[in-house]
Amino acid sequence: MTQIPTSTTRVLLARRPTGAPVPEDFRIVEEPLAPLVDGQLRVRGHWLSLDPYMRGRMSDAKSYVKPVEIDGVMCGEVVGEVIESRHPGFAVGDFVAGDMGWQTVATSDGKGLRKILKDVPAAAQLSVCGMPGVTAWCGLLLIGEPKPGETVVVSGAAGAVGSVVGQIAKLKGCHVVGIAGGADKCRHVVEELGFDACIDYKAGRLREDLKAATPKGIDVYFDNVGGEILDTVLARMNPFSRLPVCGLISQYNSTEPYGLRNFRSVLVNRIKIQGFIVFDFAARHPEAVRDLAGWLAEGKLKYHETIADGIHAAPGAFIGLLRGANVGKQLVKLI
Repeated sequence: MTQIPTSTTRVLLARRPTGAPVPEDFRIVEEPLAPLVDGQLRVRGHWLSLDPYMRGRMSDAKSYVKPVEIDGVMCGEVVGEVIESRHPGFAVGDFVAGDMGWQTVATSDGKGLRKILKDVPAAAQLSVCGMPGVTAWCGLLLIGEPKPGETVVVSGAAGAVGSVVGQIAKLKGCHVVGIAGGADKCRHVVEELGFDACIDYKAGRLREDLKAATPKGIDVYFDNVGGEILDTVLARMNPFSRLPVCGLISQYNSTEPYGLRNFRSVLVNRIKIQGFIVFDFAARHPEAVRDLAGWLAEGKLKYHETIADGIHAAPGAFIGLLRGANVGKQLVKLI
């Protein structure tokens, strides 16, 4: 019989970063677990998801959700196994996913937890069939509205969201161009994920390479990075093009915001720009998961994971994620 843990290891926010986070912004502690009460369950984490949005939660600037409190557990979605339960909706042995934070064992009242899909690998339910995949589906299909033959460009193309965006766009019959950092990532995007082209923004020829890769202009730009890349893409957008804004990772560590120079293109080309959060489309999530799981089962979607080992590796892995050190989904293996 598996021994029930009496403590949990947690990563806390020690202080709010200025610019890029550093290891000293986090504190790792081991804390005892109180006995369960009626309505609670205990989950031993197997996989922890690390995502760029967490950088915003480390700040106390006004946002769409409350920040993590100082000395609070860092937020993050986890897939894990129920090891104790006094909750009628969850039994020992159930595998669940939810925002249980950066910790090895979580105590929950069940709110926000979901039982994971049986036919999808557990870790994939934090990536291609989880929040990143659903984000890609919602942003591209509900805001970008790609049509067969159109040109779709996606930044952060080797990341957890961007990689799915491009593959869905290919399934919809589009010409797909990725933007990523480094020759290896670009090779992965084209050779493994099936994009038509991928531009290495670090090569210093973004404007020229983008023009060559999009001879018919750009109909949909799925933006994950903002900043200079967004500015450059704006100059290539077609009339009545669409621009879902999913993330601004180039700006998350900046102390001064980037000022767009090509915003005139929005007016001239009547571009539809819409920022979004995946929760905006909560009613469509079941449909998105069905599509994603179906495409995955049919071999039409591929995904890649970068895995850090153990909860103590989470801060370093997150810092690396914000620098673009990962390919695909950044996960932490907790067990």
